[in-house]
Amino acid sequence: MTVILDGKLLSQSSEQDLVKRVQLIKQKTGTTPTLATILVGQDPASTTYVRMKGNACERIGMDSLKVELSSTTSTSQLLKEIFRLNQDPAVHGILLQHPVPKQINERECFDAIELEKDVDGVTCLGFGRMSMGENAYGSCTPEGIMRLLKHYKISLQGRHAVVVGRSPILGKPMALMLLNENATVTICHSKTKNLQQVIKQADLIVGAVGIPKFIKSEWIKDNAVVIDAGYHPEKCGDIELEDIKERSEAYTPVPGGVGPMTINTLILQTLIASEHLLK
Repeated sequence: MTVILDGKLLSQSSEQDLVKRVQLIKQKTGTTPTLATILVGQDPASTTYVRMKGNACERIGMDSLKVELSSTTSTSQLLKEIFRLNQDPAVHGILLQHPVPKQINERECFDAIELEKDVDGVTCLGFGRMSMGENAYGSCTPEGIMRLLKHYKISLQGRHAVVVGRSPILGKPMALMLLNENATVTICHSKTKNLQQVIKQADLIVGAVGIPKFIKSEWIKDNAVVIDAGYHPEKCGDIELEDIKERSEAYTPVPGGVGPMTINTLILQTLIASEHLLK
């Protein structure tokens, strides 16, 4: 029987626990865990994502500090804001919403975030520590996927996992997280030759290429675990899911699979950061 990897349900259950942990921190320290969100410009999708993250903070009793900057902001101006938040003891996590305007050096700004406040898992240092199995906050989407697989008791050891996508905050960390759990991992992308044949070998497939329905259902073998990390305005993901729902071992629905776990993981990691910083 196919298992639906329900991220919406798991995130709602997680929030019940997070409410209790936030209340405990407030009682012990008199401080409210706080996530600072930086939005540069007025990109509609980014504005929506930041609002959703703020709403998630509110639901569990955390504070969300919204920092909104002009689309003409320079790298140095953004760095100044990040340094200010790094030094603010009332801020426990920092999120720089991706993407930023083209004139900004996004990587330099990501890497300016202090490791202990890098709750979105975007710094090179955090990525390196995670890849080596050391303590670090994982990039939220792949970390959310790993939590979902663990919750549904999907064994990874020995499986051939194929990750389609190589972004620094999704495809690359996803591959290394799977490798750290003893999966055998192949990383592909839109330029991979014979992609269909590679995907047909996958016991677990992660669609993270950012193209609507790029991965065709007939490329995926029976009884595979199917993780669709994409979401597009057409209300679909990166994988054609319709024809694999009945023949996969497990799959993430779109919407309601990976997306809720991404936001929930950001909130969870901010809470953990606050617990560490307020000791």
